[in-house]
Amino acid sequence: MAERNEFRVPKKMRSLFDEIIGSTDAFCERFLNREYAAVCRKLAAALARKRPSPLLRGKPRTWAAGIVYTAGSINFLFDPSQEPHMSAKELAEKIGISNSTMSAKRNIVTDALDVCQLHPEYTLPSLIADNPHVWMLEVDGFVMDMRDAPRELQEAAYDQGLIPYIPDDLDEEEGWLEEPDEGPTIIPFPGHDHTPPNNKRTNTPNDEEPTLFQNRDQ
Repeated sequence: MAERNEFRVPKKMRSLFDEIIGSTDAFCERFLNREYAAVCRKLAAALARKRPSPLLRGKPRTWAAGIVYTAGSINFLFDPSQEPHMSAKELAEKIGISNSTMSAKRNIVTDALDVCQLHPEYTLPSLIADNPHVWMLEVDGFVMDMRDAPRELQEAAYDQGLIPYIPDDLDEEEGWLEEPDEGPTIIPFPGHDHTPPNNKRTNTPNDEEPTLFQNRDQ
């Protein structure tokens, strides 16, 4: 897990930031996992850097709840097929605040950071390989899935910081690299913006949010 001093947080926000991530760390260590704790830290740091920071209004505990809820919404925590899994109601009960308060804070976080489900910046490391937002890039006016792209394109994208790793390297390490029957699939989509879509959200916690695989099919 990243250390606290690795995040760029203004000095005047450091004490508040530490208090908030102290709460998110404790919750994630007990009920979720370290991947969620790391994502919550990144969200809290991004909020602390906003000018003005929304964290200055409200209690640290309620911000911690909203941040955990946001991390869960991004990564399909409420999908029963995922592990770990927790309903929105259970999340609110374990944190010890009302659903409405937790939802209100989540709304502020998503608006302030313009995040959506499977947002590349805040995806759990264990979900990155299957997250289309991470791998779909525009190449010469066409949208290409870099997981299926020629190695030279993968290397160029990695060198520019556009993808987190070279997919072919991971395939070789795992031992399941196969030669494709056809070339990479290229979807004509001129003028594509690689920014993830700002998906609409509900205003209240909802255990019937789209599942991970429903979102991917769309």
